[in-house]
Amino acid sequence: MPNPNPVDTITEVAASITGLYAIADTQLINSKTLTEKVAQAIAGGARLIQYRDKTHRTTQRRHQAQVLSTLCQRLGIPLIINDDIGLAKKVRARGVHLGQDDDTIKLARETLGEDAIIGISCYNDLDRAIEAEKQGANYVAFGRFFKSPTKPDAIQAEPELLKRAKAILTIPVVAIGGINSENGGGLINAGADALAVISGVFAATDVYATAQAYSRLFDTHR
Repeated sequence: MPNPNPVDTITEVAASITGLYAIADTQLINSKTLTEKVAQAIAGGARLIQYRDKTHRTTQRRHQAQVLSTLCQRLGIPLIINDDIGLAKKVRARGVHLGQDDDTIKLARETLGEDAIIGISCYNDLDRAIEAEKQGANYVAFGRFFKSPTKPDAIQAEPELLKRAKAILTIPVVAIGGINSENGGGLINAGADALAVISGVFAATDVYATAQAYSRLFDTHR
């Protein structure tokens, strides 16, 4: 059934894509602590969670994604699945994040519905972001902005790109790549609506306190 008030849905989606966007990468977090660490990140202020798994272990991926989906639904936090539209549908995640070599926005929208959150990696390419918005993306992500242990060879982006993007786009802009609580404030000042963080949160000894530190940046840099 189509949503009776799509304007409200669009507004709500945009409002949810702000603050700390914690990416739970299974190369960094083992299965035994995945749920616990994600819960700690949410308690510390994470506003979105992404499940990222590149192992292609189908049964394990389905189980982990389902557990996180249940957790996030209970806590009222959107869960985004990295790359895998089918998995997002199976576990009833809130949406999907797609890279350059992944499936299309059109397929994601047809599969997941009008209310799904669809995010697109745009690296340092503003034209790609403009086109993604035209095709119906709900947010775009730029980066890496700093050296990243997760993606050491990723394309470099500059903070000025965030300013240009905010001047042109109407959808939220996410910054990713090597972001910590010391350098993240500058990206917020440049226009980032959300900071996507992997190892900065989940490699920390105290995930809860670290998530709090990221979350506080949005109180002091806006």
